[in-house]
Formats: sequence, C-alpha cells, structure tokens
Amino acid sequence: MEGMNDWLSFSMHESLNHDLAIRRFCPARMELEQGEEYWEEITFSEIELLSPDDDNTTSPPRLAASEVDELVDSFINVDQDDDKDYRSPQKDQHFNQFQDDQIEAFSMVNDVFQDVPMMNIGDELEKSGTFEDLVAVSDMEPRVEEETQVVDQGLHLVHLLLASAEAVGCRDTQLADTMLDQIWPSVSPWGDSLHRVSYCFSMGLKCRLSHLNNVNANGTFTNGDATDRSLITRAEKMEAFQLLHQTTPYIAFGFMAANEAICQAAQGKDSLHIIDLGMEHTLQWPSLMRTLASRPQGPPKVRITGLINDQNLSELEASMKALSQDASALGIRLEFNMISDPVTPLLLTTENLDLREGEALFVNSIMHLHEFVKESRGYLKAILQAFKKLSPTLLTVVEQDANHNGPFFLGRFIESLHYYSAIFDSLEASLPRNSPQRMKIEKVHFAEEICSIIAHEGSNRTERHERADQWRRQLSRAGFQVMGLNCMSRARMMLSVYGCDGYTLASEKGCLLLGWKGRPIMLASAWQVHNLSSS
Repeated sequence: MEGMNDWLSFSMHESLNHDLAIRRFCPARMELEQGEEYWEEITFSEIELLSPDDDNTTSPPRLAASEVDELVDSFINVDQDDDKDYRSPQKDQHFNQFQDDQIEAFSMVNDVFQDVPMMNIGDELEKSGTFEDLVAVSDMEPRVEEETQVVDQGLHLVHLLLASAEAVGCRDTQLADTMLDQIWPSVSPWGDSLHRVSYCFSMGLKCRLSHLNNVNANGTFTNGDATDRSLITRAEKMEAFQLLHQTTPYIAFGFMAANEAICQAAQGKDSLHIIDLGMEHTLQWPSLMRTLASRPQGPPKVRITGLINDQNLSELEASMKALSQDASALGIRLEFNMISDPVTPLLLTTENLDLREGEALFVNSIMHLHEFVKESRGYLKAILQAFKKLSPTLLTVVEQDANHNGPFFLGRFIESLHYYSAIFDSLEASLPRNSPQRMKIEKVHFAEEICSIIAHEGSNRTERHERADQWRRQLSRAGFQVMGLNCMSRARMMLSVYGCDGYTLASEKGCLLLGWKGRPIMLASAWQVHNLSSS
C-alpha cells in the first residue's frame, strides 16, 4: 500500500493536460498544429515515442492523489456535472430542459449502491420526540457504519483501478500486475454496477498488459490482437445487440431519429435508395417501411444496399427476404443488395453502388462512421467526401457521444470509465441484478467496446467514438450542413415505454442527444450536402 501511495503522490494536472504534455515533448508539433483542435497527423506510434522511458528524462505525467479523489467522485456520481470540461453550463442546462422534474443530485451511495439507503441521523434525532425513537436511532448506527464501509470499499476499488491504469500507461508492468492482483477479488460480472464496470475495465487492462510484452521498436503494438476478439462469435454479438435494443432505448433512439429524418426528406419522392453503412441486421427497417406505407401520396419504391463487414451473408439474406415480404404486404416494392468489399473511397462510386437516375439517395450510418477515424481523421474526411460526391439527399449519423479517441491512453481510460459507468448504472436501473440478459449485454457487447478502447491501438482499435462537436466539425469540413431533427416529442414518447426515469433528452445545434441522468450517451443527426461548398 505504501508503494501505491507513492504512486499517487506526483504533481497534479500534467497527466490530463494533453496540450501541456505535447508542448513538453514536442514543441515543434504544437507549432505545426497551432489553431487546430484535432490530432490529425499524429499517429499512435508518434504519441508513444513522445513518452520518455529512460531514467535521464522527465518522468511521465501521473495523477496526484487529490486529482484521483476528484475523478472518483465524478465517476461515482454519474448524474453530477462530471462533463464540465467538455460542456458549458449553458449546454448542461439546455440538456436537462426537457425533463419533467429536475433530477436531484444523487449522493455517492445512492448512485453506486442503490439498494443501500443513505440515512441522516441528525435529521432523525431532530424529529424524534420519545425515548423509543432515540433507541431506534441508536440501533441504526451499526447499519450506517456498515454502509459507510461498503462505500469506502467502492472508493478504494476505483482508486486501485485508476492507479492500475496509470501504471499501464507508464508501462510499469510489474506495478500494474500488483494493482490488478488487488483488484480481482473485489470485481465481478455479477455484482453491482460499480463492480461490473470495474471488472470489464480490469479485463481491458489485463489485455493491454499482454500487448505491452509485444511492443515494436517504434513503440507500437504488434498485430496479435485478433485472437482476443475471435472468442466471441457473431451469433453471440448479435444476440447481445438485440437484447440491448429490446431492454434500453439507446439503439431504438438512433433508429427512430434516422428513420424520421429519412421520411421527412423523402416527402414527394417516389423512389428511394438507402446505402446502409456497416449493415449487420435489419432491425431498423420494419418501422421505416410502416411509416412509408402510410404516406398520403402512397408508398415509394425502396432499394437498400448494405455495405457489410461480415462474409457470413446467410442470416442477413434471410432477414432481408423476410423484410421484403413484409414490405410487399404493406404495398412497398423493396429490393436489397449487399456489398462485402472493404469500404474505401474507391468503392463509393455511382457504378459500384449501382445508383440509378430518378432515385433519392440516402446514406445511413448507425454507430459505424467512427470506425473510419483510424489513427488520423484524414481517412474519415476522404470517406465523407466520397459520399458527398454521390450527392445524397440525406446522410444520417448516429454515434456514441463520447471522447474515446484521444491520443493519450490515460485520458481515454478515464473518459471511457465515466461513460460506461453511466451506461452500467442505467442497466442496473432497467434489469435485475442477476438478469442473464443484462450479463450478456455487458460481457459481450460493452466489454468488447471497452476492450477496443483501452487495450488496442493502431488498426486494431476500431471503437474511436467522438463528441457531437467533433462530428459537426468533421462533417462541415467535408461539405455537409446539419439538418435539424424534428422528432423530440416522438423520442420522449419512446422513452416513456421503457418505464425508467433516468433517461434525458436534448436538442443541441441540430443534433438530438440521449443521456442518462444528464450525461450524454448517444447522438443522432442528419446532414445535407452544402450547396455553397466548393470542397
């Protein structure tokens, strides 16, 4: 424990002040990128080489104990203003304006240990008027001590997790192993939300440690990551995704917002062609077919081209066939096609996508566009500009609203810890503690996302989530302008179906945001080609 205290006693602020770290290690880089908010030319290998490893250089930035306390407090209090570094007070106020009742600030105990009520003995004594009341209050004291001990254990667990992440970030594998050895007895995929999210992040740290033993001379990881992901089958992934879709509004929110935008832009158009980026299922389309079938001017003809990531087409083909039959019963002629070639700017042409004259083209991306960010955002820009050249009527973008693509591991770890703690807290409120459905969602779907964010680098890190402001900037640079979504009332109605009070909605600069207790989780947006853009 003495070693851990020493580890947490270094100078404050430097570890999370990314600008300062870059200036210290590479001032020329800062001059080159002055005025830019993106690390567009900095690859992972460059970032790794910025961190000194020998004893003759300055020690890598580390977290101070006071900074850890602040992070722990904001991590556990997921409904507090833990996002103040990224959202202005005006935005935070705007984000909660659609709630019927102001959500009260939860205490540390109420947020993490929801089954343990917080007591205020002073208030109880003030209300007590008899000896029996005082005896009853005194009987509460051991229980309060027990609750305090539980909270202290949770705090200690998060402290250990942050210290372990810092050790991993500084490549002190021996200290990281020691920290993880202390963590394992306290985490479990069957515990409360704190224990479960800590389990997933501990597994991610363990995976990253295994990669640190195979680091190339230039500071990058080897490509031995594929074996980590092959343990989960496609069928298991799809089952977890469908369970998430059924039990929480996160996925349905994106489908609803995208479909509403498509229907609004398709008014008066008789033939639609939808390019579905990263198509893995047909869950989004039955609702769209029903809405299009109810149009006063009659249903249009629809073609869906799926740009798929998987060579296993049989299940998807069966789903599309069933969808075509259902659409036919609604009076819609539906055609579908699938392209399994890698999505590159060269693929996105009129010929390859079989675009036809007279069709209104729609490009739909549900949580897939972030995969094209890669090490630099130049590749994303090339993809977006390729879509722009196709002159689509609309581009729909649904993404996780989180900053999980920073160039520094420790900052990424902390940001994702905040984000997924909120998601696990929402699952705790929606599903029973021992729910097998919840376990599958967390261990298969979210655990894999967490592992990608914190354990992998380079081309193996596919989960590169960005915030709404970053997406606005990138899409604007590529020649798109936002089209405001007019489906707030429908979104609120959808949330009421789930019977859980913690979800929040906001409309911000044309984007629709879904959050949990005020923390943004998902963003939905729609974009049109900027007619005046010359790029």
